[in-house]
Amino acid sequence: MFHIGRLSTVDLEEEITPEESLDYDNSENQLFLEEERRMSHMGFRCLEITRWVICGLIGFLTGLIACMIDIAVEKLAGYKYLAVKQNIEKYTELGGLSISLILWAVLNSAFVMLGSLAVAFLEPIAAGSGIPQIKCFLNGVKIPRVVRLKTLVIKVFGVICSVAGGLAVGKEGPMIHSGAVVAAGVSQGRSTSLKKDFKIFEYFRRDTEKRDFVSAGAAAGVSAAFGAPVGGVLFSLEEGASFWNQLLTWRIFFASMVSTFTLNFFLSIYHGKPGQLSSPGLINFGRFDSDVSSVFIVFRGVLGALFNIINYWLTIFRIRYIHRPCLQVMEAMLVAAVTATVSFAMIYFSNDCQPLGQDNTEEYPLQLFCADGEYNSMATAFFNTPERSVRSLFHNPPGTYNPVTLGVFTLAYFALAVWTYGLTVSAGVFIPSLLIGAAWGRLFGILLSFIASIWFCCVNLTGGIVRMTLSLTVILVEATGNVTYGFPIMLVLMTAKIVGDYFIEGLYDVHIKLQSVPFLHWDAPPTSHWLTAREVMSSPVTCFNRVEKVGRIVDVLSNTSTNHNGFPVVSDTTENDEPGKICGLILRSQLIVLLKHKVFVERASSRLSQRKLQLKDFRDAYPRFPPIQSIHVSQDERECMMDLTEFMNPTPYTVPQETSLPRVFKLFRALGLRHLVVVDNENRVVGLVTRKDLARYHVGKDGLEELHLAQT
Repeated sequence: MFHIGRLSTVDLEEEITPEESLDYDNSENQLFLEEERRMSHMGFRCLEITRWVICGLIGFLTGLIACMIDIAVEKLAGYKYLAVKQNIEKYTELGGLSISLILWAVLNSAFVMLGSLAVAFLEPIAAGSGIPQIKCFLNGVKIPRVVRLKTLVIKVFGVICSVAGGLAVGKEGPMIHSGAVVAAGVSQGRSTSLKKDFKIFEYFRRDTEKRDFVSAGAAAGVSAAFGAPVGGVLFSLEEGASFWNQLLTWRIFFASMVSTFTLNFFLSIYHGKPGQLSSPGLINFGRFDSDVSSVFIVFRGVLGALFNIINYWLTIFRIRYIHRPCLQVMEAMLVAAVTATVSFAMIYFSNDCQPLGQDNTEEYPLQLFCADGEYNSMATAFFNTPERSVRSLFHNPPGTYNPVTLGVFTLAYFALAVWTYGLTVSAGVFIPSLLIGAAWGRLFGILLSFIASIWFCCVNLTGGIVRMTLSLTVILVEATGNVTYGFPIMLVLMTAKIVGDYFIEGLYDVHIKLQSVPFLHWDAPPTSHWLTAREVMSSPVTCFNRVEKVGRIVDVLSNTSTNHNGFPVVSDTTENDEPGKICGLILRSQLIVLLKHKVFVERASSRLSQRKLQLKDFRDAYPRFPPIQSIHVSQDERECMMDLTEFMNPTPYTVPQETSLPRVFKLFRALGLRHLVVVDNENRVVGLVTRKDLARYHVGKDGLEELHLAQT
């Protein structure tokens, strides 16, 4: 079931392109240790200051991007709804409202078509919210092109088109992905896409440093979306990052604060109110009663699980039958047209008319068949962006909506949101889940005469879909400025998570599994103690000697069946061809750099090499190391020897082959390893454990099951 591949594969049984793992464990070879020993205490303090500066830049740029997305969506959606509103008002008395429906559907489809074309044909990795991909990146999986500049451009353009096109989506998830891309680019001091190197931040050109900055970028995206700096930190900790430390917490909080301030500052200038900074939170309400039905909370958790289950099977259908870019664009346009049609039909057949008071905050009040001085209440929910609809559900006074309007809207929007998530467009699910929950909550509040139920049921559905607890609590408390209901909200979210987890995993985890990504959770499966490293390791292992022949290195790296990116370095093998004792570990990327610079023993002895290879040469090649096919090695050079002693990691982590799987998992996961060497009693290499070897074990209905996952 889970051997499905990426969301764009042609067939479920087809081979999938292998993702690589990231090196979150520094290779402490001689070059690295020499550089660290040369650095003074002041040098380390300067590096720490630089990290804070980079986090500030990440927050500033993420806030700018969020501001641009907000303004663009507001303008485009405003022009669209104004044009449709004027057309509806024109044809209400004259007849021919079908023209208004066609106009609405065409405008929606046109916006969505532009965004979907950009995603499907230019950068497919920009589809969706991007949160599952960033979770994988922070977990140690290198998803191709996920933090590229091109991905950022398509992501921003795509989410503007998706929201302006009226889809049941939000822009918060893409903001998180955008912040992560900004962090990955700024922290490296160059753009590999533009082939521009600014010669700054070179020390941070490695996976370990980039991981920490990407965590800050994701938090800055949350903060810019909700005006919740603390919530951004907790989101990065709870939902994103797999590795954490205390200093990182404060740097990420600083990035989140800068992001929020930047967004508020430029939005205040745009709205003509410079100096009036306020949180861009989605909702803000006063004091409500706190009674809420526990039965209804459980129901919301079940509804969130139902959302995930339907979307899961819908995604499998898309993988099987809607795999070509042209079909993906057509599906997105179809959903946009259906969304407009359903919205128009709901408004047309609704007779829920409300008086248009002086203090009414509706931006596009639609009269339709209502009397003068009244507006159609159903249009308030559908004739807006999802963010504005959430605001109206919280701000509008009691009596604004009748139960039938809320019930019909919720059912229709639930179906549209399930269908929409997973399209080949840039979009998030956070705001749609809030909107559905808010509408159900208001309906439940009307039935029980407790308007506070909007709040609790709103967060309950969101928790049931994405399974966030602590971070979502703080995000909503910060966004509303009300801490009174923090504890009840936490209880509601925990209940939704427990109920939802009983049926299916969270939506992000479901899509990670659908992509066959070897994602490592916090702990090994609870029934895996009977397995040992001997059963899970990959063997036999390709090893190199300390001084290895260049021709053999080239042959091993060129062999397409060799899917490991790390190779143990051993003492010379015996006459019986037994594996040698472990001496170190060297990566494929390091070998490629050595081959590129012709670091051969013969050249060093004849002084043909002009300078000694430095750590900077490896950083300059990071992260897009050239393929082995691009490196020319002559026949004479194949006979040369290469000394790996100076460049290998002489102290790789090793475990005996009798080590239990939970212990291997804990060591691998906690240290962020990419390779774990398995040795026998004489310290001879007998196997190699990689991420794939650990992630393939899963607890299913029949106990411990072995899955087929992407190679690493």
